[in-house]
Amino acid sequence: MKNTVIIGSGSYIPELEVANDTFMENPFSFDDGRRIQNNNEDVIAKFQEITGIASRRYVNKDQTCSEIASISALRAIESADIDPESLDMIIVAHNFGDVISGSNQTDIVPSIASRVKHQLGIKNPFCIPYDIIFGCPGWVQGLIQAHIHIQAGEAKRCLIIGSEVLSRVVDPYDRDTMIFADGSGAVVVEGLEEENKRGILSHATVSHTLEEKDYLYFGKSFNRFGTSETKFIKMKGHKIYSYALTEVPKAIKHCLDKIELPLEEIDKLLLHQANEKMDEAILKRLFKLYEIKEIPAGIMPMIIERLGNSSVATVPTLYDLISKGELPKHTFTPNSKILFASVGAGMNINCVAYQL
Repeated sequence: MKNTVIIGSGSYIPELEVANDTFMENPFSFDDGRRIQNNNEDVIAKFQEITGIASRRYVNKDQTCSEIASISALRAIESADIDPESLDMIIVAHNFGDVISGSNQTDIVPSIASRVKHQLGIKNPFCIPYDIIFGCPGWVQGLIQAHIHIQAGEAKRCLIIGSEVLSRVVDPYDRDTMIFADGSGAVVVEGLEEENKRGILSHATVSHTLEEKDYLYFGKSFNRFGTSETKFIKMKGHKIYSYALTEVPKAIKHCLDKIELPLEEIDKLLLHQANEKMDEAILKRLFKLYEIKEIPAGIMPMIIERLGNSSVATVPTLYDLISKGELPKHTFTPNSKILFASVGAGMNINCVAYQL
């Protein structure tokens, strides 16, 4: 049988650490422009209580989405110990492209994947680069697409990257600014003919685009005195929270039910690092769906406290850190069963069941 197996991983965590007290002077406002009357110390304390975020990472002024994508890609290639010319596909998940410092104008022509291929110096004309714009679940969807290409015999090796520089599309008047972060993560997957089943076991993707379409969107600043038409990333937090709690557990169960894999056999759930309280609620709702009362300790690693929400980069970064032994309380063992899952703009949800 042909297995789709991760043979290498890499990540890039930006050097600049931005603590919560950095936002002490931000003029936080409501969406109608009214200033929030609470002092920022209280606003920030409440924010940290809800999200679990104490700090996040931002790129340096001279860095872009494609550049940090290339760093994580190179680390994944080195980890896999392969010739980059042997890659059949480079799939890059992102949402805003190469936004330069001092601007929030999206730049995705040429594609970020094409820029990564260029920066890696890959000459192979049959190495096909393309982007995925799929909200926060973009990297997981890239993994699914690579798997489909491999199983169809159209590719053997694929590089899948999630890279985002959200610090350049946030509104300083919006409290949600504090959620978002920058970063990049990548894996190399390969189709291997093996006797025993491993690698990607199952996958599922769902989408809801009626009233849910605008739960995450690009909108005007909360600055009521501003005249600029510049738009920033915006979210309807309560709507997203309710949606995620209802739909993410069902999507995960659908993924597992396709192969009749019991939830009890899952060793780690690598869930998109969106909001600590929300992720914990999703986990509880998932186990409740299976009528399992006791949740195994350590099943859901979290890195959001110090890295924030870097969108498409959170899941591959989490996988890489555990694989490299950089999260001391979490390890993978041979035959470990992992769930990759994410939820985000669209609204989209996806899940991959994976066995080492």
